[in-house]
Amino acid sequence: MINESHVRSIVKGISWRMIATSDTFLVVFIITCLLDQCSVENAIKIGVIEFFLKLLIYYAHERVWLKVIKSFTFSKQQSLFKTISWRFVATTTTFLISGAVLNDFNEIALFIALLELISKFILYYVHERMWIKIPLGLKH
Repeated sequence: MINESHVRSIVKGISWRMIATSDTFLVVFIITCLLDQCSVENAIKIGVIEFFLKLLIYYAHERVWLKVIKSFTFSKQQSLFKTISWRFVATTTTFLISGAVLNDFNEIALFIALLELISKFILYYVHERMWIKIPLGLKH
């Protein structure tokens, strides 16, 4: 049986957060601009808060899934279920962070969370499938 090290989970989390934070920045910027409240500052604030907070949450999520799925070779169906569970946690977190930074849990925070739900669902699934092929931090 192959186990994943804590270092692997951390590196995987950092690689995901780099992708996800870039997406968050773009999503926040696009949504705020479309709703006539364009703000690079808010996009940066939300992105930075998300990077650090979600890195911790991602690590916990990753370690729980390692307990749920006992083998290293995740099936596509297992990757899909893991993606769905992460999107539920992450999209809820994005809505809460966006609402807090924007000082209003209104349609802007909701639109940010919904657009992120779509964009990151695809990105996360691809990220998961790619990491299955990377041997870094595997323990035999």
